[in-house]
Amino acid sequence: MPVQSKNARHHPTLRRICAVAALVCAPAAMPAHAAEFPDHPIKLVVPFPPGGPTDLVSRVIAKKMSEDLGQQVVVDNRPGANGNIGGEMVAKAPADGYTVLYNTSSIALSPALYKKLPYDVKRDFAPVAMTAMVPLVLEVNAKVPANTVAEFVSWLKANPGKMTYGSAGNGNVTHLAAFLFLQANGLDAVHAPYKGSAPALTDLAGGQVQFMTDTINSSLPFIRDKRMKALAVTSLTRSSQLPDVPTVAETVMPGFEVGAWQGMMVPAKTPPEIVKKLNAATLKALAAPEVRASLAAQGAEPRGTSPEAYGKYVAQELDRWRKVVKDSGVTLD
Repeated sequence: MPVQSKNARHHPTLRRICAVAALVCAPAAMPAHAAEFPDHPIKLVVPFPPGGPTDLVSRVIAKKMSEDLGQQVVVDNRPGANGNIGGEMVAKAPADGYTVLYNTSSIALSPALYKKLPYDVKRDFAPVAMTAMVPLVLEVNAKVPANTVAEFVSWLKANPGKMTYGSAGNGNVTHLAAFLFLQANGLDAVHAPYKGSAPALTDLAGGQVQFMTDTINSSLPFIRDKRMKALAVTSLTRSSQLPDVPTVAETVMPGFEVGAWQGMMVPAKTPPEIVKKLNAATLKALAAPEVRASLAAQGAEPRGTSPEAYGKYVAQELDRWRKVVKDSGVTLD
């Protein structure tokens, strides 16, 4: 190997050339994953069944994100255990941005409902963005002899413990919303949990259960074709999709509000640059007129936040539902 002379090693011109070369080559030494992300399809894990309210919204957003990112965002349904199966899958996935959790408000409920969870919300996930808020609707089978909330309350009081209400699963917001309504009004009914909203709504329409509180987006087709009756919505203001349906707050429970919010999270320690790219693609998708129109048609209200704002919101909801669950006595263990 040629030996460099002492003069060559200390020549000022050579030193300058080497310094410039070092600067030019420095970016190549930086992690390549952030700059190249994404270079293959992204898996969007939806911890609920196909055809349900969460699945419907997630697919609309995923399709638009695919266009912006230049890679397919593929929905992967992993239902079960109130969303915990899908949550655990993402929590244990590589922190590279290619496995994303499309979570619902159930992620804030589970820590209060389960003594042992296979993940910790604050420790194992990094927030990406809040995507949507979906009001719930108190609905009954078409044959139930009640057309208003007051009539419904009277009917249940006359039949304590004889009627059954469905939900998307034990501890799901659709379960707790109905539970809180019953508790506040001194009512007694049997809970029938399902693996998602779709099968629960099918049985409600068929009369196997008599009522439930479910998201507006999944319930609208059944309400519009008269297979069930909408008595009230759980948001503080009326829904544009059901403008003639009153809120629970304006009927028998002033101030009552429960919503099914949705968002995206990735495994903790995912590089901030990748989180920012996912957030930007999410916000761009939610701003698209066709996405907003599609979500509105389903009764979902498009949101869109920074990762920091979503993390703060999730923390507040964790505190809120911990108190609600404690006060109600509901447990899934």
